[in-house]
Amino acid sequence: MNYTEALGYLKKAAERGSILGLSRITELLRLMGDPQEKVRTVHIAGTNGKGSFGAMLTSVLKSAGYRVGGFSSPAITKVTDSFRIDGEELSEEDFAELIGDIAPICESMNEKPTEFEVLTAAAFELFVRKGCDIALVECGMGGDLDSTNVIKAPVLSVITNVQKDHAAFLGNTIAEIASHKCGIIKQGRPVYFGGDSEEACEIAADTAKEHGAELLLPDYSQFSWTDESCTINGTDITYKGEKLHIPLLGTYQCENAVNVLSCAEILRREGLVIPAEAVREGLANVKWHGRFEVLCREPLIIYDGAHNPDGIRCAADSIRRYFDKRVVFLIGVMADKEYGLYADMLGELADTVFAVKPDNPRSLESSVLAETFRKKSIRAVPCEDYSEGVRAAYSYAEEKGLPLIALGTLYMYRQFTEELEKIKGLR
Repeated sequence: MNYTEALGYLKKAAERGSILGLSRITELLRLMGDPQEKVRTVHIAGTNGKGSFGAMLTSVLKSAGYRVGGFSSPAITKVTDSFRIDGEELSEEDFAELIGDIAPICESMNEKPTEFEVLTAAAFELFVRKGCDIALVECGMGGDLDSTNVIKAPVLSVITNVQKDHAAFLGNTIAEIASHKCGIIKQGRPVYFGGDSEEACEIAADTAKEHGAELLLPDYSQFSWTDESCTINGTDITYKGEKLHIPLLGTYQCENAVNVLSCAEILRREGLVIPAEAVREGLANVKWHGRFEVLCREPLIIYDGAHNPDGIRCAADSIRRYFDKRVVFLIGVMADKEYGLYADMLGELADTVFAVKPDNPRSLESSVLAETFRKKSIRAVPCEDYSEGVRAAYSYAEEKGLPLIALGTLYMYRQFTEELEKIKGLR
């Protein structure tokens, strides 16, 4: 099976939709020899911060000499982007080989796996084939019924935070959502909770107690940072008196770093050797895309995949911190998000909003998104053609000398960066 054929098989699997439950993935992995039990795993759930957390911890563990696997979703550029070894994206050839080996097993099953279940199984198999010492596995959504939740004894379970998102699947309250995410807590295995919701923390504590699992929380007395710690050139945090630099942007990266440093301490306790120098080096060299990422300096263009109210709030906080003037927004969202809140959250920061429709069947029409801003007296331009929208936003930001911030969904990251390259190539 080549890469094109592998994509075709996944498209076929995607037609089965998203079906909750662990029966199919459990059967598939059993037929594959249960690869998920052959590599030590850190299992990560949370509404926001999973990607940055995983990238930072991967870089730290790599610097400590470990071979680190990674599985995250959604894919930001293409499907292979969800699979990483030591932070590097999987090749198309290796991906095609994985899917080619797994597909016949899937087809032998009475109830065929969904697309995400196939991808999850491929990730576990990849970690075994590549000889990973440890793997960082993100939940796709929720926790208890997510197909990654087949790991019986993770080295550590991590819940980065709990905020409102995916209400149709996870519920409308923090308590309902937390109960799903706490489903990754396993019998006798430590769990770390890094969020600020007392309600969610109480649910994590109750769930941990039920499973005889130790609940660990961040010790903020060990950390410090100021407003000056977050600049357009990166993030600085002081840990146990030592200043650490992280090239990732966003005011929320300080909190992500707290979670990473706290979990590194837990992993040391669990037997991993992580020298202080590996922490410094790993954080200093971390790379991640789609989270307040500077794509261009002249003019200044930033992409942030904020896609729920908490993510938009964090993006707004970062914009206020970095800039003393209004910015130009290019925004595209999924129709199932609480986009009606975005105008209030971003309005005071916006010079102009260019509304676009990302290339995704769940996308909201640009005219509907623009109207939500116009109702709040914010200048908004609906762009029916995505390419023209990017060009219009770019030209306007360049003409006015304002930063251009693209946000709303990770699903349009690849689309946006490709259009940006075309524009730059013409100049």
